Amino acid sequence: MQKKALGRGLESLIPSLAANKAPAGEAVILIPLSKIKPNRFQPRKNFDKTKLQELADSINKHGLAQPILVAPSIAPGEYEIIAGERRFRASKLAGKKDIRAIVQKSADDKQRLDIALIENLQRQDLDIIEEAKAFKRLIEEFGHTHDEIAEIVGKDRAVVSNTLRLLNLPEDIQVLITEEKISAGHGRMLAGIEDENELRAFVEQIVNEKLSVRATEKIISANKTQKGAKSSKPPKKQEIELIHLQEEIQRKLGTKANISGSSKKGKIEIYYYSLEDLERIARELNLKI
Repeated sequence: MQKKALGRGLESLIPSLAANKAPAGEAVILIPLSKIKPNRFQPRKNFDKTKLQELADSINKHGLAQPILVAPSIAPGEYEIIAGERRFRASKLAGKKDIRAIVQKSADDKQRLDIALIENLQRQDLDIIEEAKAFKRLIEEFGHTHDEIAEIVGKDRAVVSNTLRLLNLPEDIQVLITEEKISAGHGRMLAGIEDENELRAFVEQIVNEKLSVRATEKIISANKTQKGAKSSKPPKKQEIELIHLQEEIQRKLGTKANISGSSKKGKIEIYYYSLEDLERIARELNLKI
């Protein structure tokens, strides 16, 4: 069954928002822009100036199509944005003094991040690294599982897990992905390389030669094969069986695994990329932690 594009969607988190009405017991009011602060849980860090100006021009010409959503701030008489920061910024750019807003008094911190994340995904406003950092906050600050995030954003759990793996890359390589000098597809393959010197050599080659994701995959695969040929003799039958078993463990647990040793003695290494990922693997193994 295909997932809905937006998972639960904003409408499930903000009743009646799609109809441009305030939820029961709440009202649409006019609030001075000076009394409104940005959402402290806003996952988006970069706002396109050209698109903001286009929205500002539209607001000047046609007015605000939909009120923003705010919640009362700690400071009396002030509000914090839950959804609609682009509209808020564009209204300021258009020279407006106030803005129509729905005041939602019951929104907690978890819901504010959920809504901000979904709103940005709805408009494809987040780059992949901002998206990964938002997922990480949902896990670390609010206890979401990968499955719950997948439901919220309408993506497969594997997509959520692979997106989070990009945060294992060094910060400067994450910046290259944000700046679109390398793609998220490149990043997902690079995230599996443990040797940092090797990792940076691949990044330099991708940028300098403008390698496609497919070409990069072939080079990384060939490099692994070459390293394996140099470091070992042709595998024996028992070793081939261990390789097949390693692949089966990886498939079953949905994560990287490594078997080293022989059929008589050795060790199994299972990799995890977050506490939540470790807990998921433990459940697969029927372990209690």
